[in-house]
Amino acid sequence: MLAMDRAELLAFLGREFPQVAADFDITAVTPDLLTMRLLTAERHLRPGGTVSGPTMFALADVAIYLAILSRIGPVALAVTTNCSIDFMRKPEAGRDLLAEARLLKLGRQLAVGDVLIRSEGAEGVVARAALTYAIPPRG
Repeated sequence: MLAMDRAELLAFLGREFPQVAADFDITAVTPDLLTMRLLTAERHLRPGGTVSGPTMFALADVAIYLAILSRIGPVALAVTTNCSIDFMRKPEAGRDLLAEARLLKLGRQLAVGDVLIRSEGAEGVVARAALTYAIPPRG
């Protein structure tokens, strides 16, 4: 069951993180999967015309964060406690990046998830991230 839908998640992101909200769009959210798009722009590129690693990290981090919030509601202070990311191939130039975020465990204090990132229109995974989030106590 979802605690927040696509519109609520986007409104939360815009309100709490306006500095990055314009870069992202949620394409779908279910209890099992959140998919989102990074609207790539010149500022996301590194020399050689490819999307930078920090930008792909941001996509993975925001995707898992929103997947967690979709299940527990608007908890602004949930924070990343660990991230491991594998960069597997160069993202295709001139294409948005798509992320598929899955929660593997959602507890009262910790959430663990996995994110696959692809270039739009391409099948190969460009990066895979495993993230753990700390969830603050309620009340």
